[in-house]
Amino acid sequence: MQIMPKRSSKKKLNLNLLAKYIVDKATDEELLEKAAHEGKNIAAVLLGHLGGLKGGKARTAKLSPEKRSEIAKKAAKARWAEKTDEKSKIDK
Repeated sequence: MQIMPKRSSKKKLNLNLLAKYIVDKATDEELLEKAAHEGKNIAAVLLGHLGGLKGGKARTAKLSPEKRSEIAKKAAKARWAEKTDEKSKIDK
């Protein structure tokens, strides 16, 4: 009886790429380069980016459960409307 060797589909972790990714995310170089290229104030861009990251969570925390439910229902209705529009276009 032969035993099949164990095979792993996992790729080896490249620590250099992981380190670069972490540094890029920490410094947000893409955002800074884009801002500098467009002639924007980098400090203002960073503050705006920070506010944008916090905005959705802060807004959700302030909403009442009724208002959140209303927003969710409206979004679901819009999603279903899009699907039915697409389906009717395909049927024609």
